[in-house]
Amino acid sequence: MTTSRPIRASIDLAALRHNFAVARRLAGAAKIWAVIKADAYGHGQFQVAQALYDLTDGYALLETETAVALRERGHRQPILLLEGFFAPEDIAALVHFDLTPTLHHHTQLDMLAAAPKRPISACIKLNTGMNRLGFRPQEVGAVRQRLQELGIHRLTLMNHFAEADTSVGIREPLLRVQQLRASDAGAGLPVSLANSAALIRYPESRGGAEDWVRPGIMLYGGSPFSDTTAAAIGLQPVMTLASRLIGIQTLQVGERVGYGGTFQTEKPMRIGIVACGYADGYPRHAPTGTPIAVAGVATRTLGRVSMDMLAVDLGDIPQAKVGSPVTLWGVGEGGTVDADAVAAAAGTISYELFCAVAPRVPRQWQGA
Repeated sequence: MTTSRPIRASIDLAALRHNFAVARRLAGAAKIWAVIKADAYGHGQFQVAQALYDLTDGYALLETETAVALRERGHRQPILLLEGFFAPEDIAALVHFDLTPTLHHHTQLDMLAAAPKRPISACIKLNTGMNRLGFRPQEVGAVRQRLQELGIHRLTLMNHFAEADTSVGIREPLLRVQQLRASDAGAGLPVSLANSAALIRYPESRGGAEDWVRPGIMLYGGSPFSDTTAAAIGLQPVMTLASRLIGIQTLQVGERVGYGGTFQTEKPMRIGIVACGYADGYPRHAPTGTPIAVAGVATRTLGRVSMDMLAVDLGDIPQAKVGSPVTLWGVGEGGTVDADAVAAAAGTISYELFCAVAPRVPRQWQGA
């Protein structure tokens, strides 16, 4: 897609591959499912899958139709459906395209029992405390037996850590998994436990050669931790959201900026207007002071974000003019801005920033 507006999202596939190499090094002997759900966190699922084709052991995503499209594009690696399947008519595609569903509820087992053909592999999702999806550990023995009776013998135990990114850590849920694996119900089954946070911080969650890890946000250059930057982990930003100044105003003392006049000047100042707003996916709730860069200089946003525009402080950037480059996040001509810092200022996480970039923003891929 092309547009006359200057806003662009640039995706650096070389940085993506660099971040995957970091995940590979941390994973050790374990295999990797590269998580490409939500259109690869807004980075383009098919472009990301192709960039990782010769690196990853498999892909993890949500929709059966996306998995089928990957198969039709020549991807032969295992594909994990993180929420499994949603209706009986999905099962034929699982079988035909050799997809691995995540099983998390007895209704899915009933649908499999009624199907004339069934997949040969599956993940049994464990509820070890997050309380979203999954079977309780005490249910696994019966679930495993039923799946084996249905001819599904290639099974993996999977859980998701709710607090791997906090000081609480993974001790309690990991203990539940270990106890299950030490019992007859879970004996001999490989596991998939580590998300990005656990992969980075908890080596005991990674597993061995038969096990899998599932890096997500770290592949895209975001940190899963509020107290550790992506750069400190050795990650590189993959997405850069960039635009340009389309207007400049010179304000006097006491003038206000934007809807609701939430920012008021205390001295004469120049402000710039950027072609980017909440309809482009920039968070409307980002307050005055959110980091941004103009013409290579770090600065701040001012006032309330509009649908198509936002204001920036040009007080320390006398060289700024209409047409000057702006970096909303990432590494661009306008400067370098940490997406995690933008997200923190807006009270959210970089996952949401990346996923929220609107379809009207053109994406450009480079560095393949």
